[in-house]
Amino acid sequence: KLSENNTGRYNGEPDSTERNDTSCIILEQKLKPDLEIERVLEQYSLRPRKEEKKKEEIYSEKKIFETIKTIEKASSKTKELEFGGRIGTFMLLFFLPATVFYLLLMCKQDDPSLMNFPPPLPALESLWEARVFGVFLLWFFLQALFYLLPIGKVVEGLPLPNGRKLQYRINGFYAFMLTAAAIGTLLYFQFELHYLYDHFMQFAVSAAAFSVVLSIYLYIRSLKAPEEELAPGGNSGYFVYDFFTGHELNPRIGSFDLKYFCELRPGLIGWVVINLAMLLAEMKIHNQSMPSLSMILVNSFQLLYVVDALWNEEAILTTMDITHDGFGFMLAFGDLVWVPFVYSLQAFYLVGHPTAISWPVAAAITVLNCIGYYIFRSANSQKNNFRRNPADPKLAYLKFIPTATGKGLLVTGWWGFVRHPNYLGDIIMALAWSLPCGFNHILPYFYVIYFICLLIHREARDEHHCKQKYGLAWERYCQRVPYRIFPYIY
Repeated sequence: KLSENNTGRYNGEPDSTERNDTSCIILEQKLKPDLEIERVLEQYSLRPRKEEKKKEEIYSEKKIFETIKTIEKASSKTKELEFGGRIGTFMLLFFLPATVFYLLLMCKQDDPSLMNFPPPLPALESLWEARVFGVFLLWFFLQALFYLLPIGKVVEGLPLPNGRKLQYRINGFYAFMLTAAAIGTLLYFQFELHYLYDHFMQFAVSAAAFSVVLSIYLYIRSLKAPEEELAPGGNSGYFVYDFFTGHELNPRIGSFDLKYFCELRPGLIGWVVINLAMLLAEMKIHNQSMPSLSMILVNSFQLLYVVDALWNEEAILTTMDITHDGFGFMLAFGDLVWVPFVYSLQAFYLVGHPTAISWPVAAAITVLNCIGYYIFRSANSQKNNFRRNPADPKLAYLKFIPTATGKGLLVTGWWGFVRHPNYLGDIIMALAWSLPCGFNHILPYFYVIYFICLLIHREARDEHHCKQKYGLAWERYCQRVPYRIFPYIY
């Protein structure tokens, strides 16, 4: 999640590669005298002015019709429903929270085997504590305060359906550094950070409750939003579907962009803090002076991933989450609950189920993670650099297929290897995060299994949107690059 750079929709920007620009220039030069003659003849035409006026009126009406057509296109209803439509989204409203709580309950068991389903359920009153909810609110609004600080550059996002571009302040990495300083100060004054581990389920319930309230607020305010500000994928007219996928594309309170803020701040930075709390809890529970090698690997790998996402924060502005999906329950729950509490599952698992690994095994896992990270980062950098400045001499070796939209589809480099190389890197890293947990149980491998399913589903969404957007150019691209994520497999 995070830094899900939607490669299918933004695989390059320019508009020429496998075509001869010289021939276009020669043709233009040949036609130029004819165009000049036609312009002069029209200027001194002997036709009655009445006919000229009628011609202008027809042209004017055509322009008005095209304008109306553009507006209608921007405000069209969502016709193709995803995620199983109304029934599927209704079920997901309950299935997603149930999955989170099931995983956390299983991790607390001495034997987290699938054969031990269902796990013993805790008393309902033990799942809620006002103090825990207060701590969660403090965390959320502290990150909001960091977001509002006037530090970092301000950039423009991609054009909206109405042609407008929103501005975003890029200061996620600064927020991370300020958070690190705050956590360091708390540890210096002997604050027990493993309080997170002791009340982990209560924090998950608090985050889930907050995400539901936030989703209700988002849907209510979207009912008053202008038609052109609604999400193209969440404007079906069905309450449950629009509530789940998000009705409004970019809900803002003044200049505070709610979706953009939640994408990278409370959940993503919270994921790192939770991992640190699990590391300290492992040391305390098992009376260790140092964390285990497995815990160090999990914390290090995931810290690298989060820091990379925050350092390259601007790249998220081109992802499907920002450009296409509205802000509703799906993203609110995903950002505030799923990311911090499911992505930290390996660290949570290692606290109750310590796993010893040798240094050679640790070195092999580290190499695997580095390979995945290299593919992920170099592929995204290649795409982003090409999109910013396709005329860069350093990118002269790249070839691409021009499209009618003016964007180009890369067919060399990483993007000529598979259609979604960053997804491939993501999956390799996900596997490396799970391997330090050993092979006694499948539970810590939930993340990599889920991530493969998520990216295959996202890739299918990308394919559908790109086929509609690029038409024949996309078919040519698919012929040139036949493999979607896994080379020679899929």
